[in-house]
Amino acid sequence: MSKFDVIVLGSGPGGYVAAIRASQLGFKTAIIEKESLGGICLNWGCIPTKALLKSAQVFEYLKHAESYGLSAKEVDYDFGAVVSRSRGVADGMSKGVQFLMKKNKIEVINGFGKLKPGKKVEVKSDSGTTEYSADHIIIATGARSRQLPSLPQDGKKVIGYREAMSLPKQPKKMIVVGSGAIGIEFAYFYNSMGTEVTVVEYLPNIVPVEDEDVSKQLERSFKKAGVKIMTSAEVTKVDTSGEGVKATIKTSKGEEVLEADIVLSAVGIKTNIENIGLEDVGIAVDRDKILVNDYYQTNIPGYYAIGDVTPGQALAHVASAEGILCVEKIAGMHVEALDYGNIPGCTYCTPEIASVGLTEKQAKEKGYDIKVGKFPFSASGKAKAAGNPDGFVKVIFDSKYGEWLGCHMIGAGVTDMIAEAVVARKLETTGHEVLKAVHPHPTMSEAVMEAVADAYGEVIHL
Repeated sequence: MSKFDVIVLGSGPGGYVAAIRASQLGFKTAIIEKESLGGICLNWGCIPTKALLKSAQVFEYLKHAESYGLSAKEVDYDFGAVVSRSRGVADGMSKGVQFLMKKNKIEVINGFGKLKPGKKVEVKSDSGTTEYSADHIIIATGARSRQLPSLPQDGKKVIGYREAMSLPKQPKKMIVVGSGAIGIEFAYFYNSMGTEVTVVEYLPNIVPVEDEDVSKQLERSFKKAGVKIMTSAEVTKVDTSGEGVKATIKTSKGEEVLEADIVLSAVGIKTNIENIGLEDVGIAVDRDKILVNDYYQTNIPGYYAIGDVTPGQALAHVASAEGILCVEKIAGMHVEALDYGNIPGCTYCTPEIASVGLTEKQAKEKGYDIKVGKFPFSASGKAKAAGNPDGFVKVIFDSKYGEWLGCHMIGAGVTDMIAEAVVARKLETTGHEVLKAVHPHPTMSEAVMEAVADAYGEVIHL
């Protein structure tokens, strides 16, 4: 039996990052993966979707070349080539993780891992079953598309995000159920490529975790682009017996039947915790999540869990941060527990969405006396010059102490801007400190300064 200091089960952005940090800290490390290195994020999630979205964005630019004084005749696309490019980007990233494993002398074990008592893992592969042991075992098995009883996925007409990324043929009509980041990104991609898209959301607003002003702006932008939006709506059943799909949708006005070629179910995720030995070891689980302390230790010593299988936000950057923190704690380093109230969220449609901290509604519900500032990109020289005037930056401050409670952005490139707010909040920066930090002109980022100025009644360009 091979013995390691650390074994990581799963090689997504939580698992492979934890393995690299463990190796850097001198631990003899192994990682177990049943499919491709990089997990869902690199192979079927974050990275290949961004490649698809970039193709859609470039196509949109070409279609509107005249707006920039340019001429692009007979603009067309090859759907298969767009999908192929996305898969190529994913494959390249997965190979990059393979390189990092070799560079950091991490043993990669291919197969399905199952936890055993006594700090052991049994791995089944085509070549048989092998048992490994370690002082520390980190569970990072991630999650998959959640299935609703009223919306069973067949992988052909009713699909999840994985199939949506590599459809052999572009659908003429698509219904997207769920308007979180996954649903909204695919709705934007397929609509941009010419598919007739309807988004069905159970709650009153699309992107329901975002500030209401952001939700309303995105709904306006999507409707302008030709996406049909149905909120406070529920898919009660689907009929796949015919050539396409018939979806029965219940709203406050009654029931409506929509026909489409494909229904994409984007109603959340289900953790991959079945058949991995949690019951055999006695690891505590509650509501589909493995219970852990602030440093990702389960109730059984020597077993840890990070990423989507734990109660924190199911985001790649959260999993990576948890993996690093977990390993550093194992190594005896002095570490600070992760602040889940300062985690940025990003949605990569057009316009992009990025946010961190409390929404205006949440701040009021918590009893804060607040200052709110908002700066529209229509007043930004850089946004206007780039042809991207949609959206705004919204900031929320505590009136008493100047604490930056929340920042919410919608517009071009805002996912690359939100880190300013994350770092500032981490450093407990006040509104006036942000205001007096000189922002470069002309940039999209100066909209942050202008929004803060608006909150304090000092805005110049409004």
